[in-house]
Amino acid sequence: MVKYIALIPAYEPTMKLPALAKELSEAGFSVFIVDDGSGAGYSLVFREAEKWAKVIYYLPNKGKGFALKKGLAKIVESCGTDDIIVTLDSDGQHTVSDALRVASRAVLEPGALTLGVRSFGKGTPARSKFGNTVTRTVFRLTTGARVSDTQTGLRAFGAVLLPQMLSVEGDRYEYEMNVLMECPKRGIRFCEVPIETIYLDGNRGSHFHTFRDSFLIYGNILKFAASSLTGFAVDYSLYSLLVVLTAGLGSVSVPLSNVTARLVSAGTNFAINKHFVFKNRDSVVKTGAQYFLLAACILCGNTLLLSFMVNTLGFDKFAAKLVTEVTFFTFSWLAQRFWIFSKDESRDMIPARRKGTL
Repeated sequence: MVKYIALIPAYEPTMKLPALAKELSEAGFSVFIVDDGSGAGYSLVFREAEKWAKVIYYLPNKGKGFALKKGLAKIVESCGTDDIIVTLDSDGQHTVSDALRVASRAVLEPGALTLGVRSFGKGTPARSKFGNTVTRTVFRLTTGARVSDTQTGLRAFGAVLLPQMLSVEGDRYEYEMNVLMECPKRGIRFCEVPIETIYLDGNRGSHFHTFRDSFLIYGNILKFAASSLTGFAVDYSLYSLLVVLTAGLGSVSVPLSNVTARLVSAGTNFAINKHFVFKNRDSVVKTGAQYFLLAACILCGNTLLLSFMVNTLGFDKFAAKLVTEVTFFTFSWLAQRFWIFSKDESRDMIPARRKGTL
């Protein structure tokens, strides 16, 4: 028989927590609450919650991610293989009826991560709407996966995913974002269930930090940009030198200088992207061949555009080079992220039953 297990990390909660635990217990959930080092001033709240939940204590405060993993480790000790785990926030933003809905959806596909997603319509605090819009857009570009609500704390998954969830890095609020980032790499699908949108006091208690948590998603792109900047520095410096040295060759000067500079910088860029940016473990021969095929295509397009801008449109040679590089940056990143350096992610994939739709 499938059992529903509710896990609630709590730091300095109000008396809404015992009420939530009571309602979840009456709805059939086994409830686990983790006191994330709230201190003696909140002992009354947790003692009241103990009437309906198993409460896990520790000091000092260690962060939401640590609390979630502490609770998951405790759940592992007693849960069955068919059980469903639902995580909720302690502040009253998630209803028990919605918890039941995401749990029911997770039963259909326990190997997927089911997310309770909000509508972000009229009345949504600007901070929440902006943060989610930015992160879901960049999340889509970074992982290739679509998630409507990157900030939701109402999530459900089968016990089969417990080892996966326990292995994700992060002890504070970044843990939940890291889970989303890791799922596509490990072949874990996302399922979405619309839930009631509740904001308390303008959502001032939200754990999401727009710039810090968004940076967790932007990190991959920023590293790629740094790698490209390094390659560009080598490329542009050598190109500028060769343009001067081969000026006497006429119209051949620009394409010859560009091709030579691109070949010299390509090797450096490939090594940085493979080992630092995408941390790819596939063979150098395989990824190298794909990379240099991409580089050849970009080189052809790059050279044709550059020559057209300089020789036909009359652009300055150096300004044209800058425009050309910016034009091909996005194409190069997408090709490397989703084609060349995405292959080794399959090693971490686990099977998920394909029932229902996303």
